Amino acid sequence: MSLTFHTSINPKLKPPHIHLKKPPLKKLHSRFSITNSQKPECQFSPFLINQRCISQSVAAVVFGDASHQSRLYPLTKRRSEGAVPVAGNYRLIDAVISNCINSNITKVYALTQFNSTSLNSHLSRAYSGGLLANHEFLEVIAAYQSQEDANWFQGTADALRRCLWVLEQHPAVEYLVLPGYHLYKMDYQKLLDAHRDNKADVTVSVLDETRDYNTDFGSFNVGYGNRVIGFDKEPDLNPVISKFNNETFSGMGIYVINRHVMIKLLKECFPKANDLKNEVIPGAVSLGLKVHAYRFDGYWEDMRSIEAYYKANMESTMKINMKYNFHDRNFPLYTLPRHLPPSLVTDAVITDSTIGDGCILNKCSIRSSVIGPRTKVGDGAVIQDSVIMGSDIYQSVPEQSIGVGEGSFIKKAIIDKNVKIGKNVKIINRDNVVEGDNESEGYIIRSGIIVGLRGAVFPDETIL
Repeated sequence: MSLTFHTSINPKLKPPHIHLKKPPLKKLHSRFSITNSQKPECQFSPFLINQRCISQSVAAVVFGDASHQSRLYPLTKRRSEGAVPVAGNYRLIDAVISNCINSNITKVYALTQFNSTSLNSHLSRAYSGGLLANHEFLEVIAAYQSQEDANWFQGTADALRRCLWVLEQHPAVEYLVLPGYHLYKMDYQKLLDAHRDNKADVTVSVLDETRDYNTDFGSFNVGYGNRVIGFDKEPDLNPVISKFNNETFSGMGIYVINRHVMIKLLKECFPKANDLKNEVIPGAVSLGLKVHAYRFDGYWEDMRSIEAYYKANMESTMKINMKYNFHDRNFPLYTLPRHLPPSLVTDAVITDSTIGDGCILNKCSIRSSVIGPRTKVGDGAVIQDSVIMGSDIYQSVPEQSIGVGEGSFIKKAIIDKNVKIGKNVKIINRDNVVEGDNESEGYIIRSGIIVGLRGAVFPDETIL
């Protein structure tokens, strides 16, 4: 299916309007239709909202990965984007799930596919109990093949369409669709309030600021009353006010979609569409549905590159101007409790750093770095401006231990889990390489940052 959308629409030409007469409480006879010369006729039935349960009327659908071609590779070589560790103890998806919990949205579906083993395990162990109870739940729906469809999920729209039978087991009035690999804090209730106040069919969250790069979620041309009147796959990096007083904003991949609207869009209007951001959402705009924009003016990082991931981790160690506050008591960040012992620090000098649980730090120096759980650092080792993800297990044989050996020096690097760094190793990008592929040797270089692959071994005296 080929779809063409434009960044703006002439306001002198009135778009097709949808007139919905409020139905009586007992019977619902009113129906409305949308007709497009290039699309089949789509009829939408209004779904009656119980005002007393309005705060519980929404279910969140979280996508744990972007695609198999992740820009965070090689951190995503054996895991999905949502499962990538961040700031020591957390995973990227924790930020989004915590947003849901802090926004009193506790009916959450997580749709996973690529390299999903680690993510599925984390979600099921972290959120299966304690935080969520009674009628509250987080349910993981892994990609599957069936007799009706032998393919895996072909995209976000295809995944939603094929999982509708699961979603409808717990009916909701609205679905909040969320990428699970972005770092930000948002009170989703404010987004939902704006959606309901506007009586919108679809609400898209957009960045209320200029971005100097493509967010990968297109740009929306927004007119009077925050009504979306156009879409472009390529965001305008320098949005300006047009002569019709319309503005352009970058999308975030966050959508609120009314239940009956989503079903009709996926099953009848665009039954072959695979992607929400490039097909279904722009299609809803072209059909004349009430698509509104919600402007978000907070910190948001989509981890679109190794450099962005590194920067977000470095910012987590700052005392001031911390972009994302991991220590916010009013909007806490939840994760899996690992029940590890406190970190053991012996004559170590640690400044402006984040230290995970269960670490063993001897006479070492750590500055402006993030140290993940179960990390062992030997005497005389120096770690600066780096991310050490730590280890999944403790090892009893010191000579074969995962961690940083005595006298080693690590600077401006990302070291994935379970890496063995021998004695007197220097990971410093000695030749100032900007981009390099050395996977066979256990590392690559992106934007001048050395990335040690998961489970790599760097023998004694190695210099990178």
